[in-house]
Amino acid sequence: MGCGGFTCLKNALCALNVVYMLVGLLLIGVAAWGKEFGIVSSITIIGGVIAIGVFLLLISIVGLIGAANHHQVMLFLYMVILFLIFLFQFGVSCSCLALNASQQEQLLNATWASMTNKTRKELEYQLNCCGLLNDTNIQKDYAECKAPCIGEKKCQICGDLMLKHAGEALKILGGVGLFFSFTEILGVWLAVRYRNQKDPRANPSAFL
Repeated sequence: MGCGGFTCLKNALCALNVVYMLVGLLLIGVAAWGKEFGIVSSITIIGGVIAIGVFLLLISIVGLIGAANHHQVMLFLYMVILFLIFLFQFGVSCSCLALNASQQEQLLNATWASMTNKTRKELEYQLNCCGLLNDTNIQKDYAECKAPCIGEKKCQICGDLMLKHAGEALKILGGVGLFFSFTEILGVWLAVRYRNQKDPRANPSAFL
């Protein structure tokens, strides 16, 4: 049967959802590993990554079951949710790629302000730096900083350290997000094509 046939579309959709399932499990595993080894202990960050992983896992399971059984309702639900994810991810990825240095600094300020003191101290310790930016709060930040560099009296400012790599990180994040957003639109296209196919094992006169 040709590549546009029932079996080919079924196998392609199943394979794509297996990949999504593995990515979801990977996200959950990385979040758990980061928590276990104390790399990140913020409940918000850990919870967010695990929530994304679980959501992706659930969507991939719906798509996999729908593809395996040629289930019309599940395939329709899968198509709609995956298309909404595509729109959101495409917008976020484009925003990451479009952020300039001034916007990155504003975003960093907002993120730092939303962190708890415990999370800030952990970040300073992990990055071996103190404070966010060279402003009026820098002396207070240095006084409360517990990073190892304090003993050496030559601490970098965390904001400068993070902004140095922020542009590159945002480009990678935006590029990866953009790539995966196109795999999602591929999943929607495969689901639409597959949903409109007739199962050769079913009654040829039945409407599917």
